[in-house]
Amino acid sequence: MRVGVPKEIKKNEHRIGLTPTAVREYVAHGHTVSIETGAGLGAGFTDADYKKAGAKIVADAKTIFADNDMIVKVKEPQKVEWEMLREDQILFTYLHLAPDPEQTKGLIASKCAAIAYETVTNAQGGLPLLAPMSEVAGRIAVFSAAETLLKHNGGMGLLFCGVPGVAPARVLVLGGGVVGLNSARMAMGLGAEVVVLERSIPRMAYIDEVTNGRVITRYSSIGAIEEEMVKADVIIGAVLVPGAEAPKLIKREHLKQMKPGSVLVDVAIDQGGCFETSHATTHEDPTYVIDNVVHYCVANMPGAAPRTSSEALNNATLPFGLALADKGLEALKQNPHLARGLNVLKGEITYPAVAEALDMPWSDPFGVWAKG
Repeated sequence: MRVGVPKEIKKNEHRIGLTPTAVREYVAHGHTVSIETGAGLGAGFTDADYKKAGAKIVADAKTIFADNDMIVKVKEPQKVEWEMLREDQILFTYLHLAPDPEQTKGLIASKCAAIAYETVTNAQGGLPLLAPMSEVAGRIAVFSAAETLLKHNGGMGLLFCGVPGVAPARVLVLGGGVVGLNSARMAMGLGAEVVVLERSIPRMAYIDEVTNGRVITRYSSIGAIEEEMVKADVIIGAVLVPGAEAPKLIKREHLKQMKPGSVLVDVAIDQGGCFETSHATTHEDPTYVIDNVVHYCVANMPGAAPRTSSEALNNATLPFGLALADKGLEALKQNPHLARGLNVLKGEITYPAVAEALDMPWSDPFGVWAKG
């Protein structure tokens, strides 16, 4: 198969869909890999690195999209990109379609096969292609919160870790999944007081075990959120409903009850955000203030560490990408976990949570295949 990797064009995005190590594996499987010139520079990979791995270097994205059977990216395609997609072409990347009707309609119009990293599953019920970026984002969320708490960044002027005789920050983490656990462990390691709200009792037991009881866990409810938010200096939103829009757990009216200068970090912003007042920001301009509460809602937090993020992402995506390159869409029929990644096929939505979020119809993918 001909596999193409364009340069990411979303603002402040420096990750790349395939590392040189991954390219070498694709080439070893007999595939042709084309990389847009300079695509890896933001993550520290030169064109020479890709040539050494066996890739062809291509001058522009237009050629990448025109000449290849499968496009491998990191972030969701921008308008200029989805307009270059074509029928029967495979797109393998993060999509986050639930809060993005414009992109969804663009992918439908292209009639490509759009496979989302974030909805691929595994035998344990996890999301293996989302997990590595969730680990990175959960950790970066804590660093970002600590920096934002400082007075010159709009925060209350609190030192995250405290000093002898002065209490550290109190951090409330909404959700105990991969993001939440990584945030909790990182905040705990920096000396903060940490509370995690979670609804899975086994997950709370696991968090208690791996943190040796140093993280407080509470069953998540409306009452628990309202009790904890007024005590928190930082709230990290780490909730996820696979493929669907994130629930809004902190409402606009709640902000007036929170501490002035406190910080909200919305890691769920790619799925629409879990705070009612969230809107996507960038690394260049990451924060805004509403009702004296600082909001940090960068939509690609792992993009701040593109080298680490690209390598971690490729470690997870490589076997699935190789399966697609080796077998085409037949790989989805043979692997139900990879099939869960299929969000759009032949002009139809094939992932029910996306359709529900956008109030659009969806079709069973096997029925779409049967239409030919």
